[in-house]
Amino acid sequence: MRVLVVEDEEFLAEMVAEGLRRDAIAVDVALDGTRALAKLESGAYDVVVLDRDLPGVHGDDVCRWMVGRRLLTRVLMLTASGTVADRVEGLALGADDYLPKPFAYAELLARVLALGRRVHPAVPPVIKRPGLALDTVRRQVTRQGRFLSLTRKEFAVLEALLQADGAVVSNEDLIEQVWEEETSYRTNAIRITISKLRAKLGDPPVIVTVPGLGYRIAQDPSAPNSSAGTSQ
Repeated sequence: MRVLVVEDEEFLAEMVAEGLRRDAIAVDVALDGTRALAKLESGAYDVVVLDRDLPGVHGDDVCRWMVGRRLLTRVLMLTASGTVADRVEGLALGADDYLPKPFAYAELLARVLALGRRVHPAVPPVIKRPGLALDTVRRQVTRQGRFLSLTRKEFAVLEALLQADGAVVSNEDLIEQVWEEETSYRTNAIRITISKLRAKLGDPPVIVTVPGLGYRIAQDPSAPNSSAGTSQ
């Protein structure tokens, strides 16, 4: 999942962004409506956490712009006002959900994840392959019953590959789903993360490299011949 946090209180914006990143979500931040529109023009987001009272371009106008463009991006609107009339007005603008300030981070995360599920096809809470299980709720991975200690990037890469169900996932797709906007397509971040992830997953290899295209999950990660192609 990729999220854009639009909030003019920089401390709050970074606090929310860092929390989401700890939960293996790629996050970009915009501190005003003008920068939010620029980011929405240039990137695809699953969810926008949108403060309503923004300087420059108002949050209402950002929401109207998104509705006018018919973006699939879901909007969680934030505001300091929690009256029923204010919530109704925000939802009428096209927001998908509404959260008054102050809020608990756990509730914001739950709402972001719920909105993200509306964008993508539903996946089971535990994604399983022979000998391998990834729990999307507890953020845990086991291989042959052994718990693995993964970084949030390693977890997110493995989740993206498992959700592709054997299809090839390109470097560009991994950048889009896992990393933030400042990451270059030419970076070594993907190669390094894949290498460390492979080492933690152990043998037989789980991740197959498809030269010139990207990566995919082996058809049967528990089988000795599951790495048809290359695991380098």
